Amino acid sequence: MRRADHRPSRRAFLDATGALMAAGLTAGCTAESAGSGRHGAPAAPASPAPVPALGRHQAGVALPQPAQGNLLVVVADLGTGVSPGALLAELGAAIRTLTAGTDPRLLGLAPGDLTVTVGVGPRLVRAAGAALPGAADLPGTTDLPRFSRERIAPHERGGDLLLQICASDPLVVPVAAAALLERAGDRVRERWRQSGRRGPNVPVGKDLAAPRNLLGFIDGIVGPHSAAEQRRDLWLAGPPAVAGGTLAVVRRMELDLRRFAALSVAEQEAVFGRRRASGVPLSGGTVAAGPDLGAKTPDGRYLVPADAHARRAHATVVGVGLMLRRSYSIDAPAPGLLFISFQNDLRTFTATLTHMDAADALLGFTTTTASATFLILPGFDRQRALGSGLFAR
Repeated sequence: MRRADHRPSRRAFLDATGALMAAGLTAGCTAESAGSGRHGAPAAPASPAPVPALGRHQAGVALPQPAQGNLLVVVADLGTGVSPGALLAELGAAIRTLTAGTDPRLLGLAPGDLTVTVGVGPRLVRAAGAALPGAADLPGTTDLPRFSRERIAPHERGGDLLLQICASDPLVVPVAAAALLERAGDRVRERWRQSGRRGPNVPVGKDLAAPRNLLGFIDGIVGPHSAAEQRRDLWLAGPPAVAGGTLAVVRRMELDLRRFAALSVAEQEAVFGRRRASGVPLSGGTVAAGPDLGAKTPDGRYLVPADAHARRAHATVVGVGLMLRRSYSIDAPAPGLLFISFQNDLRTFTATLTHMDAADALLGFTTTTASATFLILPGFDRQRALGSGLFAR
């Protein structure tokens, strides 16, 4: 019997080679090259620039600008007997390795522009103030008062610890959160968490952009954007234990989308006091210039209505400083907004909301379902641990 010859024939070789070439060309054909007739490997998406985690201020407040597209907020309590100083120092160390991309708990993901911002609640700030000589009246000791249009469960009001985690890559956010909570272990008990996304960014000034919210309007146009405004209204100047920090207000709000969408565009714009498409005030001008609150129609009506949000929340009208808003749209547990504002005086927020409560047309479409305020700790570095100015380790 003749031995079978296992060497491929010339015809079989050519057929196999042609198949491999066709497969290679197909695999390397991008949507662009398919349309243009050019072949090549798809270009890798540009990685967002890293945001320094160390410095005078924590990342995730004023930087980056614009804010990353994805966020997760975790609010937790510390267990009885837990040392805040030791916990915060460990969290700071974890933030360094996570943002540097050297932490194996990132599971091989590139951190990109990951930021983690840490705050402590009034209970912890009051305890720290009592232990520090001459620091009994630290900023951040006051709880938020209750306002109208709230439906808040007890476990979703207040809290000891805030973790605000933001990144352009949506996969990085929950992975970083899991790593931080694993580091904290059973020393913390989670109260609530909320994820959110930013809408498309719209230019609102020189090197500034703000996103659209679920109501279709640009959110966060006004704020302390310049360095001088941030020194005046955003960052805490003292006492030394908190210098370089700020105060955060976090509120989750449901939005009545159905009722708002039933309004005409003109009626929606009257609620906000701005044009929906452009963000320009109803009084005219540019987006960044702000509304002319004295401008009237020929028959004497205000161009920016008396109950418009742009008027009722205007810092000059209220008599307070500017707040920096870093809000995100949410779709669970209900469509709405995770409102986050940063300011160096809690009255900036409380006086504004009190003034809005009386007549702001926008509030009629909102219901707040979670609320808390936190002292955002000053920045940290390798020699100065997170929270070390306030808490002993």
